Amino acid sequence: MVLRTNIDAKILIQLLYQMKRIRAVEETIAERYNEWKMRCPTHLCTGQEAVSAGVCAVLRKDDFVVSTHRAHGHYLAKGGDLKRMIAEIYGKAAGCSSGKGGSMHLIDKSVGFMGSTSIVGGTIPVGTGLGFSILLNGTDQISCVFFGDGATEEGVFYESINFAILKKLPVLYICENNLYSVYSPLCVRQPAERSISKMVSSLGIASDSGDGNDATEVYTKVINAVEHIRQGKGPFLLEFATYRWREHCGPNFDNDIGYRTEEEYLCWKKKDPIMLLENEMKNRDVFNPGEVQRVDSLIESEVHEAFSFAESSPFPSQDEAFIQLFKE
Repeated sequence: MVLRTNIDAKILIQLLYQMKRIRAVEETIAERYNEWKMRCPTHLCTGQEAVSAGVCAVLRKDDFVVSTHRAHGHYLAKGGDLKRMIAEIYGKAAGCSSGKGGSMHLIDKSVGFMGSTSIVGGTIPVGTGLGFSILLNGTDQISCVFFGDGATEEGVFYESINFAILKKLPVLYICENNLYSVYSPLCVRQPAERSISKMVSSLGIASDSGDGNDATEVYTKVINAVEHIRQGKGPFLLEFATYRWREHCGPNFDNDIGYRTEEEYLCWKKKDPIMLLENEMKNRDVFNPGEVQRVDSLIESEVHEAFSFAESSPFPSQDEAFIQLFKE
């Protein structure tokens, strides 16, 4: 980790809060999933929190974000309502998608989180279209599109990038490269010597890459990319290397089934983004144990309240089954 002394201590505690909050939510989902009250598939982002926190710390409330099947961290870091997210995962009427979407279909337009989808690459053209709407409306917003390395193998990825370059759209593409598409490692899907960020630069889009477990590096690189976009210079793609700790879909660990090794997992766990940021704060002498304890207590209370709210909320009624499926 590179020590970045120019980042304000308040930003560091904000990044720490967001990452710890996301981690607490994901781990509570994992702990309680086998109670059989959450009946939707869930894709947890434990281990990948730095990308969500670092990116959304730079974005404004009126900037747009679209996301993937692994959307919890993006939704929360953008300011999405925690209680409504957990209620959605429980299938309750108070959920952010009225109990119809589940874990993979989250939305909170009040903070610019315009939706997530279970379709790999499905929100890339949506986010690009949001960028086009910004251009037509003449505002200085940004559309931020989160996706994984697997989505770069979908045709719509290249179609969207091409259109964004052609129209100089204000779109920030964030590739969370966690090395696997379900159980298929990147090395058997794409040439080993070719990085995603360098590949797209040949198309004409500005791009960069970085350590997706280093929250301050993510934050710094996103500041540069956002400045580029807001100056009207066109889209920007950032590729961040990171790693999910738990199985592709579900609450368990799966290092025993053969597609990755325990040694690889432990190597990445030593790069725990929360631990790395805490160490950086200590090196900068801005780690305040009392403040961190206050953050931990706040998060514990927020998570407890969210799950209590979800459990006590009613399910949708049968006559609500076919409403709010489309824009009305």
